[in-house]
Amino acid sequence: MGITTRFAPSPTGYLHIGGARTALFSWLLAKSKGGHFLLRVEDTDRERSTPQATEAIIKAMAWLDLAAEGTAVFQSDRFDIYNSYIDKLLSTGRAYWCNCTPEQVEAMREKARAEGKKPKYDGHCREMGLDPGENRSGWVVRFKGPLDGVTAFNDMVKGPTAVQNAEMDDMILRRSDGTPTYNLAVVVDDHEMGVTHVLRGDDHVANTPRQIQLYHAFGWQEPQFGHVPMILGPDKAKLSKRHGALSVMEYKNMGYLPEALVNYLARLGWSYGDQEIFSREELIKLFSTDNLGSSPSVFDMKKLDWLNAHYIKESTAERLAGLLPEFFENPEGLNLDPKYLASFIPLLQPRAKTLVEMAQMALFFVTPADKLAYDPKAVAAQLTPESKALLTELLPIYEAATDYADHKALEAATQAFLDERGLKFKAVAQPLRVALTGKTASPGLFETMSALGKDEALKRVKRALLSL
Repeated sequence: MGITTRFAPSPTGYLHIGGARTALFSWLLAKSKGGHFLLRVEDTDRERSTPQATEAIIKAMAWLDLAAEGTAVFQSDRFDIYNSYIDKLLSTGRAYWCNCTPEQVEAMREKARAEGKKPKYDGHCREMGLDPGENRSGWVVRFKGPLDGVTAFNDMVKGPTAVQNAEMDDMILRRSDGTPTYNLAVVVDDHEMGVTHVLRGDDHVANTPRQIQLYHAFGWQEPQFGHVPMILGPDKAKLSKRHGALSVMEYKNMGYLPEALVNYLARLGWSYGDQEIFSREELIKLFSTDNLGSSPSVFDMKKLDWLNAHYIKESTAERLAGLLPEFFENPEGLNLDPKYLASFIPLLQPRAKTLVEMAQMALFFVTPADKLAYDPKAVAAQLTPESKALLTELLPIYEAATDYADHKALEAATQAFLDERGLKFKAVAQPLRVALTGKTASPGLFETMSALGKDEALKRVKRALLSL
């Protein structure tokens, strides 16, 4: 029988790296077992949750190709359901009403601290008799947890874990305003959604024993739990924006390919031997919680760049031609025809780490000859009277050439010109490069001429000779 996992983000912000990794691991766990992956939006924080953040999270998951099955469950639509389950616990004696004020509860905790005990609610209302007709407006409902024994589970990542029940207090299930609390809602949702395996961040470890107690109180089988360690920056501090803790869609805007980010996130806490590069099919086939690390992972932008460069090289020119236009800052007036882009993109694939870099490298290709920007230092150093004279003599040869698709023919014609004059290639290489591209660095010179095409290449050489 297949398994069911879920990803349950809170839409109080965008999907960041930590959440994306959790989603990926949950997705892989389900797909590796032929199971189902579901989405639940935990939007009970009405003040901070926004539709825009929900949409952004779903969009980011779609970009990573981690779309969930079926319709997303929204907790904000389910308060009546949660409260009905709380009422069941009240009716079976597994929950009770409490009218202790926050100040009273804090006093209980202070007293426990002074006595060297665990600071917690002391169960003051646990066995209090209630008048059936009493007004309980403003009261909370607490869970009547076991007072002794242990709550244990086998964490899929951390291994056997146990907590003494005496260490836990009677958690609140329903707040004084009538809203359910996180632990209650999560247990109800996971049960009703048929979730069998829960992979999440280790900031939830403390919640798990509480949730297991709720499962037992309802008479339900709890899912298997696993808690993945946090992600650290290169300095071993908590991951922050300066390390790369950006939203997923910011990585898209920075020119990273989704398969590169997925591959990188998979390796951020999971391994399979020494292998670094995985196709999606390989990840699904090889993923196992047995290979999840129990120590924090370190985020490394250089490794992400390396992976992205690999996937750019592996992509088809046609696919990149469809993606590249959005990375030009001022696209108006540029030649962004997909067929033209695909003709020169292979020249840039070995050089670019991101699509932003590729767009920067491609700018001279897509800029018309009369708008091409020239580096003043390059012009001064390379377009000297002597080099211009050579280019003037070369120009008729390039005008006579009929097959610009064959860059080797252009190279051979240029070499024959130089051989007749006893000159080395460097005599014209950089001057011609500056004339064609406006700078001293570019892909292969004759491959560049071929990609530009005869008309555009000639326009550029003529402009360099006449106006620079």
